[in-house]
Amino acid sequence: MLSIVVIGAAWAVLRHPAAVPPKEITVLSTPERIERGQYLFEHLSDCSGCHSDRDFSRLGGPVKPGGIGVGMVMPDEMGLPGVVVAPNITPDPETGLGKWTDGEIIRAIREGVDRDGNALFPFMPYQHFRHMSDEDVEALVAYMRKLTPVRHPLPRTELALPVALMIKSAPQPVTGEVKSPSRSDGLAYGKYLVEIAGCAGCHTVQEHGQPVASMEFAGGFEFRMPQGTVLSSNITPDVETGIGSWTEDGFVSRFRQYSEYAEGGGSPVSAETFTLMPWLAYSKLTDEDLRVIYEYLRTVKPVSHKVQTHPGAAAPQR
Repeated sequence: MLSIVVIGAAWAVLRHPAAVPPKEITVLSTPERIERGQYLFEHLSDCSGCHSDRDFSRLGGPVKPGGIGVGMVMPDEMGLPGVVVAPNITPDPETGLGKWTDGEIIRAIREGVDRDGNALFPFMPYQHFRHMSDEDVEALVAYMRKLTPVRHPLPRTELALPVALMIKSAPQPVTGEVKSPSRSDGLAYGKYLVEIAGCAGCHTVQEHGQPVASMEFAGGFEFRMPQGTVLSSNITPDVETGIGSWTEDGFVSRFRQYSEYAEGGGSPVSAETFTLMPWLAYSKLTDEDLRVIYEYLRTVKPVSHKVQTHPGAAAPQR
């Protein structure tokens, strides 16, 4: 029995995540592709949200000058299982992705495996990004290659046991061509945008590190930061506790109201107004994208789940 335990433990420690070799691809860089990649990076998929140096003392956590793509260490207050680092993804050859191939970057984004074959901590939403189309992920790489290289050394992610072993089962290879739905199919395209924006990842409560299927999009996921604690909102079409009473124009307007802050920098926040919802990034989404996102969210299962987004605050904030 002891030998079986030892063999099992050794297998758990030494095994590698499911992975296939990265694509042998050189992404063609065009102005149109770079523009699309910037839209994905800075707005829709909000890569900048975790991989940039941000000023969380101000509304929306605007990126600090020169801080785009340089990475960050997740704060202790988040209660993550160890030291979790969103690495430097600028093209710096020593501390960033300068030595990575395009195929290695694509594999990390969509499959959660780094260039050394290690599993990435699923705080990186690769389980959602795996649905990102080939064209979009290549556009993302094209834009990332154009970022200013910044030498910004960071520690490596160091996870506690047993999580360090458990995450090895999270990555799954992407096989075959991945296409984006036609924009003319609003519902399908809206679902696609919600997927690659990772909306469910933040707006679904978890138990034992796994999303509760019956609570998808119903909010309640807790984020603890030095600036305060905030819970994600219910964005199901439940009329009383979700966004069921919101009109399409009202939905779009809710995002647009942060445009001024995105241009000039957010106001100082308190524990009652702090949020990790990327309002600054999402305020720059196109009307077309916001409307199909709304269209899709209207079709998800309504869940009655009242969330007080700021515990202890006088009134809930969204």
